Amino acid sequence: MAVETIPDLVQAAADAHGERIWLRTDDGELSFAAAAATVGRAIDRLREDGVQPGDRVALLIHNTAPDLLCWLAVSCLGAVAVTINPASSPAELNGLVSQVRPALRIDDPLRYAGDWRAPSSSGGRATTLSTTAHPDDIAAFIPTSGTTGRSKLVMQTHRAYAYAGAGFPYWMELTADDRLMTSLPLFHINAPAYSVMGSLACGAGLILLRRFSASSFLEAARRHGATEFNAIGAMLEILMRTPRRPDDAATDLRVVYTGPSPTREWQEQFEARFGLRVVCGYAMSESPYGLIWPRGGEKSLRTRPFGTLGSVRQHPTLGEINQAKVLDGELLLRNPVITPGYFEMPAQTAETIVDGWLHTGDLVTDNGDGTYTFLARKKEVLRRRGENLSPAEVEEAIASHPAVVECAVVGVPSDLTEEEVKAFVVLRADSEASFAELHDWAAQRLTSFKVPRFWQRLDRLPRTPTARVAKHQLPSGHPREEYDADPSAAVPGWTPP
Repeated sequence: MAVETIPDLVQAAADAHGERIWLRTDDGELSFAAAAATVGRAIDRLREDGVQPGDRVALLIHNTAPDLLCWLAVSCLGAVAVTINPASSPAELNGLVSQVRPALRIDDPLRYAGDWRAPSSSGGRATTLSTTAHPDDIAAFIPTSGTTGRSKLVMQTHRAYAYAGAGFPYWMELTADDRLMTSLPLFHINAPAYSVMGSLACGAGLILLRRFSASSFLEAARRHGATEFNAIGAMLEILMRTPRRPDDAATDLRVVYTGPSPTREWQEQFEARFGLRVVCGYAMSESPYGLIWPRGGEKSLRTRPFGTLGSVRQHPTLGEINQAKVLDGELLLRNPVITPGYFEMPAQTAETIVDGWLHTGDLVTDNGDGTYTFLARKKEVLRRRGENLSPAEVEEAIASHPAVVECAVVGVPSDLTEEEVKAFVVLRADSEASFAELHDWAAQRLTSFKVPRFWQRLDRLPRTPTARVAKHQLPSGHPREEYDADPSAAVPGWTPP
């Protein structure tokens, strides 16, 4: 019978693995049994503070052991953990708290898990978590946009986290001998659902890093004996750009999970340098069951679906519970762990979930063999000269220039009622490449309507806490240093240099 709640997963792990070390941080270690005992004590303190099942609890959550244990306690109690980025501005924080109206706000988790490093925290006794959580109960709210107004809060169930925990080690071929390392933030879904729940489900160790640092990442992996880690956005590319060292592959790391998929050439170079295997997949806060590469990758390296997001993920014991299809180019998913919706946003929920199918907002290609290839976010597709274009395709062409470190392509207002295309580029420090050269490079690789008209150089691209490019934070307007490949065309509010 499948485990379907977070407290059942914590309890089962404690019962099965006892005093084996589960959590490893630079501040200390904790066994499976001790973790359950600490969570149990934290639940008692939450109850003393008046928290009841179903209450919303706001957590300003960092990547530390007390924060993680406090999050587990809130969820195991049957309350709803509303995880907040600690880097939120005061306006963002106040706006989110006002929107959620929590019964309790926790800024300091030491109030609940302060003695987590106490010797033999389990006291040698089996812990029984007394909770009332049910599979369809909401376990967490996941903010997917940080605004001073109304954030879109994904409501996610206990079943979603429990099924993700059961699935992740199965998909990645992980066992109790593995140690899963994550530097991804606990206020998103990847680290809690895959690394935390996955390690509990299979009895593996969990290594929790405070943050991602490319310069110290491999040393942290060596220090803690990591065998697997998760990466999203630009993390692997950032690692690839660190200075090469002869011991780059001298770790216990054997596999990394990431998305979206890089090119085959780049991926094989990364694998060769760091001595591990990359497994690519796709999921989202609205559904931790998405797509992933097939199992058996070590034995079938020649048949890996390079460049794709893989095929639908399934449960290791329940079999086929997940379906995918493409409608008007958009990927749709249907499974038992799709979000019930967005908190107090019925219109957005009805628009996203139709007849049980989750409209992901991602445009893909159905490859006809069960795999899918990502094209672009539906909302990011630009309309220019009567044609649709994918920023990702343009970015890939520009980034292939040897002088370009990274780039971001966006749409900007046009007097032609559609959009003009603008490229923000980060160049290598010793580069003398001109914008005219970059424009010609792109023109040789793209249809004319896809070639950016405007070009602007930046020292770095703004990024979200998960290392994705934060395009909404890119400079607006048309500064004088901007390059215009077509200065004869009028653009509202722009004065040529």
